[in-house]
Amino acid sequence: MTKKLPRILITVAICLLIGFLSSFATRSSVDTWYPTLNKPSFNPPNWIFAPVWTVLYVLMGIAAGIVWNRGFYHKWVKTAIYHFGFQLVLNGMWSIVFFGMQKVFWALVVIIALLVLLLFTIKWFRVVDKRAAWLLYPYVAWVGFATVLNFSIWQLNYLGVRC
Repeated sequence: MTKKLPRILITVAICLLIGFLSSFATRSSVDTWYPTLNKPSFNPPNWIFAPVWTVLYVLMGIAAGIVWNRGFYHKWVKTAIYHFGFQLVLNGMWSIVFFGMQKVFWALVVIIALLVLLLFTIKWFRVVDKRAAWLLYPYVAWVGFATVLNFSIWQLNYLGVRC
């Protein structure tokens, strides 16, 4: 276990770093632009996002560390880690596009791509280690919810549709 712990700690740190960096884009608009948007009734309060994302980033990092510990020389591990890395990039991009650039439609495109890539990541994690795949289920549930929320905000503010 002690040989495996450093990789898990590294992947948790990388995930938390991505979350920390993307929070700069979020902070730039969360108190100014975001409150001006019409939001659906199921929009959670702002304070819930930071603790939820922190837990999700830790779970994601543990999952990636478990997969990495199976040996990066194996093609399935490489495939799983590559998928994970790409989805992590999209994860960070979403905050930049939605909050930083204030482009709700393009953020919707990014989060749909993230959701699809995340499902592939779970598939490949399951091939390598089922425990790692299970650790990503709360993340995919949250991203699914965030996709619906993003879509609803886009509808309410740019299509004039009432949710």
